[in-house]
Amino acid sequence: MELYNHPILSVSNLCTGYYKKMVLEQVSFNVREGEKVAIVGRNGAGKSTLLMAILGVLRAWSGQVNYLGRDYTNKSAEEHVRSGMALVPQGGRVFANLMVRENLELGAYVMDNRQIISKSLELVYETFPILQERTTQKAGTLSGGERQMLAIGRAMMSQPKLLMLDEPSLGLAPLVVKELMDKILELNKALGTTVLIVEQNVRAAFRIVERVYVLKLGKIVFEEKPDILLHDERLRKAYLA
Repeated sequence: MELYNHPILSVSNLCTGYYKKMVLEQVSFNVREGEKVAIVGRNGAGKSTLLMAILGVLRAWSGQVNYLGRDYTNKSAEEHVRSGMALVPQGGRVFANLMVRENLELGAYVMDNRQIISKSLELVYETFPILQERTTQKAGTLSGGERQMLAIGRAMMSQPKLLMLDEPSLGLAPLVVKELMDKILELNKALGTTVLIVEQNVRAAFRIVERVYVLKLGKIVFEEKPDILLHDERLRKAYLA
C-alpha cells in the first residue's frame, strides 16, 4: 500500500502517568496514513497508557498528540472517536449481556446514516463470518477468540481512519492469534485503515506490520523494520535487561 508523506498520527515529547507517577517520558513517534505500525515492550513498559493518552482517556502532562494535521492533545475521547479514531481495548471487552449484533451497533453510535451503518455491518460480517452466525447470541457466551473478533468488529463499525489495538493476542491460542492478525491485515488492505497495534507477542505483530517502535520503561528506545528486529540483539535486551 502506498504510504503518504504526512503522518496521520504524530506524538511529540509526550509525558503522562497516574497521580504523581510518570509512566511515559518524552515519547515521540509517528504513523503514516495506511501504514501498519507496532509498539512492543514488556509488561509495564507503558504501552496501554500510551494508547489511552492518544485517545484522550488519559490527560497528557506535556507534549503533543497531532492527528490528521491538527492538535488533539487532551481533547475528549468522544472528539477523537468522532474524528475517526477507534480503540480495541485489551482482553476482548464486550457487553456480555447484549447480543452480538447489539454490540456491533453500539460501535456505530457516532454515526447517524443508517445506510452507512448497514454497509459497515455487512463488512464486519464478511470479515468475521462467525459473528454473523452468532448474531443473536449473547456476547458473554462467545469464546475468547470470538469476543476479540467482536471487539474488533465493533471498532470497525465507525469506519475509523486509525484503528488502535491493545494486546489483541492476549490469552488466545496461537492459531486464533494468526487468524486475528490475518483479519486485521485484511481490513487494512480493504479499507486503507491505518493500524497501530500494541503487543507483547512480537512474532504475531511482526507478521503484519511495516515498522516497529520498542518501548522500555516509558521511553521509545529505538525504531526498526520487523524483519531486521527479529534478529537484532537490541530487541532481546529491551525485553530481558
